[in-house]
Amino acid sequence: MTTINIRGISKAFGSVSVLERVSLDITPKERLVIVGPSGCGKTTLLRLIAGLETPDAGEIWIGGRQASSPTQVIPPHMRNTGMAFQAPALWPHMTVWDNIAFGLARTDRREIRRRIEELLTALGLEHLSRRYPHQISGGEARRVALARALAPRPAILLLDEPLTHLNSDLKQRVLSVLQTHLDRYQPVLVYVTHDNDEAHLIATRIVNLEKRRSV
Repeated sequence: MTTINIRGISKAFGSVSVLERVSLDITPKERLVIVGPSGCGKTTLLRLIAGLETPDAGEIWIGGRQASSPTQVIPPHMRNTGMAFQAPALWPHMTVWDNIAFGLARTDRREIRRRIEELLTALGLEHLSRRYPHQISGGEARRVALARALAPRPAILLLDEPLTHLNSDLKQRVLSVLQTHLDRYQPVLVYVTHDNDEAHLIATRIVNLEKRRSV
């Protein structure tokens, strides 16, 4: 069972302090939503959990193993995480299909096809499978990034504002896909949003980051 234990994490960029002594325990199968004002460190905390940033102080433990400290960081690909951040960050030289398949290298070919087709259909992207990122809209790119995060069925799912810039109908569709995935595979979810209504729809617990500290 996967747990995430955050112990006194601090992070600054230059002279700007972003997080100060944040501690948080996230239990197996939990759906944790992080809310708070812009600039309070929500995205930075997610990136620290992912292993994309190194803490200035404190530690992060994942599944009982130390994953981050100021002197050592286990890289993202060794954390069994799926990530979708505010910028979709799709590989520009890969098609939509190949972007989603990126984390499935060790999966049976027939299973890869089944998973990708299922996600494309669920997210309304099946007609875009052979297009490249520059040939699709921003909202479509965000859905592709979500599909890429879901496809490997990771133990930890890290999502940063995944519904931003989607219209109401698409938000409902994406939320339905996400809820189905969470119910079926039961990963730990850490979800960042500024939308309180969205938070209450998906969360088993909501944490508010104020003044760069969890409350």
